[in-house]
Amino acid sequence: MDLTYTEEEEAFRAGLREWLATALPKLPARPSPQDWPGRRAYDTGWQRALYDAGYGHVHWDASPTQRLIFLEETEKAGAPYVGANFVGLLHAGPTIASEGTPEQRARWLPPVLRGDEVWCQGFSEPDAGSDLASLRTRAWRDGDHYVVSGSKIWTSHAEVADWCELLVRTTPVSEAVPKHRGITWLAMPMDAPGITVRPLRTLAGSTEFAEMFLDEVRVPVAHRVGDENDGWRVTMVTLSYERGTAFVGEVVACRRVLGEIASEARANGRWDDPALRRRLGRLAAEFSALWRLTQWNVSEAQRSGGVPGAGGSVFKLRYSHARQELYEAAAQVLGAGALDLGHEWSLDRLSSLSYTIAAGTSQIQRNIVAERILGLPKGR
Repeated sequence: MDLTYTEEEEAFRAGLREWLATALPKLPARPSPQDWPGRRAYDTGWQRALYDAGYGHVHWDASPTQRLIFLEETEKAGAPYVGANFVGLLHAGPTIASEGTPEQRARWLPPVLRGDEVWCQGFSEPDAGSDLASLRTRAWRDGDHYVVSGSKIWTSHAEVADWCELLVRTTPVSEAVPKHRGITWLAMPMDAPGITVRPLRTLAGSTEFAEMFLDEVRVPVAHRVGDENDGWRVTMVTLSYERGTAFVGEVVACRRVLGEIASEARANGRWDDPALRRRLGRLAAEFSALWRLTQWNVSEAQRSGGVPGAGGSVFKLRYSHARQELYEAAAQVLGAGALDLGHEWSLDRLSSLSYTIAAGTSQIQRNIVAERILGLPKGR
């Protein structure tokens, strides 16, 4: 497979680099990590700048290769990450672009691209995390609306969101065979009556997640993406983006951090440890291979119409563990300094613990690889 870039793609890269060089120095100071209204304003302001410069479309209305180049170059330049726009730009937006009606695409995609609206993700429940198909948040039809009651947990960016990509059960678990056939994908307005949001504080002290309680929330039937009870298939489109391309910028960031760790080891004398050098060398090979895997996944997505395939699970599985190993190596280099939560690497080390759980646990990814790529039978 040819993993090189065309002249047109390299021209796109060059133009993006030139724009970033002029745009980044004009950015205001980053707000405090706990100032969510400030973070929303900062993140949506950056998205508006991208939109005005003609780059707002890259997350779904561009070729997968252009999207790869965009994520690579913005991370290398130190540009802001999508932040509070994560779900809208990398999950809900691409899903609506792939599965929504023309009216839905016209309503929801432009505000996300302009940074006008922020989305959150309402998938997991207290008793339906890895086994997402067991979700029980109920939605029943009442004329032109669904009436939704239940609860969600780990709802990303719910505190500042305008919309929620919400999975609901429109056929009870006892009647749906198999159970994933009774699920429906809805776009829920976060200002609807009956929604209660309670922030959750992570081990690192951040509050980007929340638990959400729904008490007979009315959602128009027109806000359903896909058919009723076909939400599991739509969700697989969402998760393919989450596992396939959403972590691309983070691979670039990890390669940069690895270089910084090596520099710190040389400065503080730990570079003399041959075991540490071998560890860092293996991680360098690991992230180089992950980058090539990313390019391969993007090439496959380009050939299949833009939606990442099961190869995204291979990437997500290995990347999750490699990221944890990277920050364990950072802790080894820092020594006692690894206990200082004021150090960015210490916070990233805590954050890395969630990567083998978020976006589908490593056990789930292994099942996907076994069944969909290797053709092994399902476990009994």
